[in-house]
Amino acid sequence: MAGNVTSLFRSTAAHSPSMAALTREGDGAGPVDFCIPCNPYFPTPAMFEEMAARLRDIITYYPSSADTITAELCSLLRLPPQCVAMGNGSTELITWIDHLLVRESLAVPVPTFGRWTDQPMETGKRVDMFPLQESGGFALDLAQYAEFVRARGTRVAVICNPNNPDGGFLHKHAVVQFMDAMADLDLVVVDESFLEFADAEAEPSVVQEAMLRPNVIVLRSLGKNFGLHGIRFGYLVANPALAGRIRSMLPKWNLNSFAEHVVFMLKEHGAEYAQSLHQVRRDRMDMSGQLSSLPGLTVYPSQGNFLFVRLPVGAEGTVVRDRMLTEHRILVRECGNKIGSSSRFLRLVVRPQVDVRRLVSGLEQVLYGTSRRGAAVPEPATGAGYSSGTAAVDRLVSQTNGAGVRGLAAQAAGAGGVPGPAAAPAAVGTGVPLPAAASAPAVGAGGGMPMPAAASTGPVPVPMPEPVTVPVPQSLPQPVPEPVPQPLAPAAQAPMPAAAFPAPDRMPPPVGPTPPGVPARGGLTAAQVRGTDGLSTAPATGWPGPQNWPNAAGMGQAG
Repeated sequence: MAGNVTSLFRSTAAHSPSMAALTREGDGAGPVDFCIPCNPYFPTPAMFEEMAARLRDIITYYPSSADTITAELCSLLRLPPQCVAMGNGSTELITWIDHLLVRESLAVPVPTFGRWTDQPMETGKRVDMFPLQESGGFALDLAQYAEFVRARGTRVAVICNPNNPDGGFLHKHAVVQFMDAMADLDLVVVDESFLEFADAEAEPSVVQEAMLRPNVIVLRSLGKNFGLHGIRFGYLVANPALAGRIRSMLPKWNLNSFAEHVVFMLKEHGAEYAQSLHQVRRDRMDMSGQLSSLPGLTVYPSQGNFLFVRLPVGAEGTVVRDRMLTEHRILVRECGNKIGSSSRFLRLVVRPQVDVRRLVSGLEQVLYGTSRRGAAVPEPATGAGYSSGTAAVDRLVSQTNGAGVRGLAAQAAGAGGVPGPAAAPAAVGTGVPLPAAASAPAVGAGGGMPMPAAASTGPVPVPMPEPVTVPVPQSLPQPVPEPVPQPLAPAAQAPMPAAAFPAPDRMPPPVGPTPPGVPARGGLTAAQVRGTDGLSTAPATGWPGPQNWPNAAGMGQAG
């Protein structure tokens, strides 16, 4: 495998080759997986044996309809079926959210789950990326994020709780406050895909609150929680109108027979599931302590089933990743292709202690030179603190943030390059271009979260976060200029209510569908942003029976 490992990573459209591909390249056994965030304790061996005994029937016959499987899941989670839509993995639901509910712009903190940036860019939407600061441990300040959304005039806002890849956690009261402050947006999405692993709060989920609000969707994962990524199933919760709109677009048999079998067997295994979450949380604490003992390695606090770590200065993540795989048969997630991150960061999935000891031993050998190939960290500890492999992406995030090709052209003109259209003025200290007519958001009484436009009393200065500052490589791949979208005919436009905007002097965004393949309002396409040319606590005994399964608000979580 040593000679093929680099090509394996380069030839996949995902961040890492599949376990099947790695197994084919190896000796028939896959590596120890610290890459894919999966529950290692569920299903139990007995449950796998039961599924194996039913394998022939499961893969031979059609599944029941999605409505039947959804109704069974809702009976376990004590949710009304009309407020739930199940998908073939959370990515299917993200795709439909984008197609149906994102009109022209979406805001998301970065780094985060890649589909929240890539999916809307692939359909020509503007993506406003709010950079999480490494100096602050990648913590998300919801008040600053809300002000950023107002300043950009974004119509959809996404937050992930816990966030992927850093595991940052937001308390329920803060998320609800954010949802109410953004009540005038087209949509607010709260991605709770990893929330089952959190233990910082007894009832952290906002699904009950989401069902009462007209513009909020909560996304939940099943594959991650149940340790079954290959089955591809997840669900969203929203008010009946929103959930029904998504559900009406899904195929009648979008859920497979494995998904049906697992959902219907869960009611007998609530206690085992609770114990698995309890064990993951214990392992997370132990693993964090062991990794923190490695010199120069920074481990960030996490409420997910993974840890975000920064390698010592001078260590290149791709080198560490490749050597861990070829020399130690350990697969890790190098985060250089995540917008807002760099190759100096790894995301490591929480696994049993026996595997963690193997991971720590391998990292010691690769980083500090106790193997025959020497150390990945130079002596003395010098080198770039940021990977040049992602500097081009981060420059686009921090300096254009949705301004698109025109923003880059203006920068080039300012540096003595080819003249281009003038860029919009930037917010003080941010480097983020703002629309010329944009005014600051109104802030609620007491200086808290910005309130919806209808409650605004007047503009105030906006304290914006500082951008991620990274060294720019000597040669930056230049994006291919996109055609400027032509305005829609007057007959196709419709006036927007004044309450839809944060201040009366703001210019409303264009109304109507974005022309196919054209970035909205000068936003970046996915290829351009990539720099290419087109291409809660309870007893550990858990739940003894289906009547005591956790509800979707997180009640009954193991400590």
